[in-house]
Amino acid sequence: IRFILVQNRQGKTRLSKWYTAFDDEEKLKLKADVHRLVAARDQRYQSNFVEFRNYKIVYRRYAGLFFCFCVDTNDNELAYLEAIHFFVEVLDMFFKNVTELDLVFNFYKTN
Repeated sequence: IRFILVQNRQGKTRLSKWYTAFDDEEKLKLKADVHRLVAARDQRYQSNFVEFRNYKIVYRRYAGLFFCFCVDTNDNELAYLEAIHFFVEVLDMFFKNVTELDLVFNFYKTN
């Protein structure tokens, strides 16, 4: 995993975790590029995996939030899709039906 982003439909990043070193300008560019890429995709007819630079973005949309993992191209996409689902289930149990506002006002609890 290179990084994890949780963004709303407008592109505001609600949660991010970086496992590879990027400078601040690069992080801003990555956030914008990833959002532009996943928000434009049709949920019904396109998969939850998309090539991005030398990596792959595995994402899932829950309500108004996009949960995105940036992984190596040869990693198992379905395993990461399952990890996203598990992460959302854990958040749901912790916050008793998680919402975007839970992540905004309690971000210190999610890191």
